[in-house]
Amino acid sequence: LQAHTHDMRHPHPLQSVYNEFIVNRLEGMRMSHVVSMRLQDEPLARLRRYARTLGKTVGEVSAILVEERLREEDFAFIEFRSSSVGRQAYMKGSRLAVWWVVHVARSLEMDAEKVAAHFQRPLVWAKAALNYFDAFPAEVDLASEDHHAASFEKLKRALPNAQVMEIDVKGEE
Repeated sequence: LQAHTHDMRHPHPLQSVYNEFIVNRLEGMRMSHVVSMRLQDEPLARLRRYARTLGKTVGEVSAILVEERLREEDFAFIEFRSSSVGRQAYMKGSRLAVWWVVHVARSLEMDAEKVAAHFQRPLVWAKAALNYFDAFPAEVDLASEDHHAASFEKLKRALPNAQVMEIDVKGEE
């Protein structure tokens, strides 16, 4: 993958993909850089199909996938998956989204040991979720807000036959 830049700070070609997002530390702003990549016909066709399913351009999807993969490299136990509300960070080896682990962690005083015990996972697993939250709090909070905005009435619009079932659970006597 070759990307050429006219930025004098980088006189040599960079290895990258379609869009690269770099944080300008001086101004705290995101700058978008156009880069290019070469793909074989088959991967390009798959990328185009995937972009259509997400309603995005090939460039947008390329940037998303690169960013997600880099985050997976940077953060232990994190992987990205598609969900009903879009792509989200999940904990590897589980069906748990990071936002849910953080939701539970808040009720446990953000204590990684308590979180690990609650989910019956290693301490390093719980720390990984909290590390991801520390790096991307707005993203995790937004996913949590999306979850809490859901209601049974909204669900019924999509699933007209949905019903609420109440189960009376009694302890052993």
